[in-house]
Amino acid sequence: MAFKKSIPSVGMLALYAMQFAPSVLADVEFCPNDTPLSCSSPSIEPSCCFNSPGGAFLLTQFWDHDPSIGPSDSWTIHGLWPDNCDGSYEEFCDESREYSNITAIIEESGRTELLSYMNKYWKDNSGDDESFWEHEWNKHGTCINTIEPACYTDYTAQDEVVDYLQKAVDLFKTLDSYKALAAAGITPSNSKTYGLSEIHDALSNIHEGFAPYVACDGDYLSEAWYFYYVRGNLITGQYEPSEKLTESNCPETGIKYAPKSGGNNSTSPPTTACPAPARR
Repeated sequence: MAFKKSIPSVGMLALYAMQFAPSVLADVEFCPNDTPLSCSSPSIEPSCCFNSPGGAFLLTQFWDHDPSIGPSDSWTIHGLWPDNCDGSYEEFCDESREYSNITAIIEESGRTELLSYMNKYWKDNSGDDESFWEHEWNKHGTCINTIEPACYTDYTAQDEVVDYLQKAVDLFKTLDSYKALAAAGITPSNSKTYGLSEIHDALSNIHEGFAPYVACDGDYLSEAWYFYYVRGNLITGQYEPSEKLTESNCPETGIKYAPKSGGNNSTSPPTTACPAPARR
């Protein structure tokens, strides 16, 4: 494996196992071990084994407290995004593969555990999870060249949609931001405030020493984006944690980490699934 540290964390060991899950190895194209790492060279042509132009991948998470979304002791999934190795990105790349029935696609694939997990941890802050999942696939998933239909050896329609959602969930499971912050004494509070550097340090402990981008809504902590490069395709490739490509919009000090009010799925006030600047 090509990870930066010689002794992988527990989270990374779990990620290794998921990268070679038998359920996906038979379907996506096999990539040799010496496949170049994404973003390693601008001269390498895109292929089913080389992610380009979106070679940097972000596993992005929410901390939504107003309204309170998801479990009170867990962050929730925002998405899995390809970026062009410099912080820029493409969007809505294939209109022919945009869908408005993600739940039905997952159910038809038989991955009921995936759907159950998404219903708990991949939540929309306006209460419309289905539209949120559609948005994330249509805007970001369609821009990942290594999971295009031609990259499957035994392709069934929408295979790539379910594989994309599963990969986002698998990555999320290795990045427990709530526990990482709590281990450093950073817990939701109505009175305490925290510094950006201590938040970065705490979250870097679950990302092989690389701090994620963290976003704030005013003074309130709201998002974390974990960056990776990938050797091979998105589904079975080797993920290497990397430096963030975006600087935080949070203040250096006085960051508030507000408690969730019971971990409900409130539907008010309504907002769009990915409003700017932090959401997309």
